[in-house]
Amino acid sequence: MTDAELEELIKNCPTLYHMAERGSWVSIKRYGLLSTSALLDHYAIERPRRTEIESRHRPESVEVTGDGLPRAVVRDQIPMSDAGLRRALPNHLSPADWYELLNAKAFFWLSQERLHKLTNAKAYRDQEHDVLEVDTQSLIETHRDAIYLCPINSGCTKPMPHPRDEKIFARISDYPYAYWRGRRGRRERVVELAVDHSVQDIRDHVKRVVVKRGTEVLSVLE
Repeated sequence: MTDAELEELIKNCPTLYHMAERGSWVSIKRYGLLSTSALLDHYAIERPRRTEIESRHRPESVEVTGDGLPRAVVRDQIPMSDAGLRRALPNHLSPADWYELLNAKAFFWLSQERLHKLTNAKAYRDQEHDVLEVDTQSLIETHRDAIYLCPINSGCTKPMPHPRDEKIFARISDYPYAYWRGRRGRRERVVELAVDHSVQDIRDHVKRVVVKRGTEVLSVLE
């Protein structure tokens, strides 16, 4: 991706979206937006429980606690399955490898349409969520060296387990933006933005935090 292409991406997708557990914004604001692996580090979760959370499929959300720390929830992985990943991944990657790869990153959608596909999905549409709306340019300028871009929903294998491997995530300078520009609309050329480990200063990049159910904004938290 050239600098001009990056400018175009930021213009087309000025806001990033992260769907979090309802009530989690207070902790996120204090401790940062943590990937699953970073959260397990923060809460000193050790094996074998860590393996269950980090390296295996989570059919439902998991609560974690730690001394002096507020309750936290690791989100489920309902849109994925081991069977789907076995069909989607090459022979050198196992489902456990893929879970560990995703759990080491904090993810954002680049469009509200993608966010709403998730908040309005059958498994989540009746739930309330804390949704972070983040300034794309600010986050990229600060965390560029820790950012990966991805052209698919890497955490979904339903209904179609699209082929993928670790190379589906590319650093900004390596992302094939021109290829996707010729094949997709302006807000679909990048589907996910992922940050290694965590975004400790996420509060500095937030435009707004809302409580959302489906596509409806119920209240504004920040």
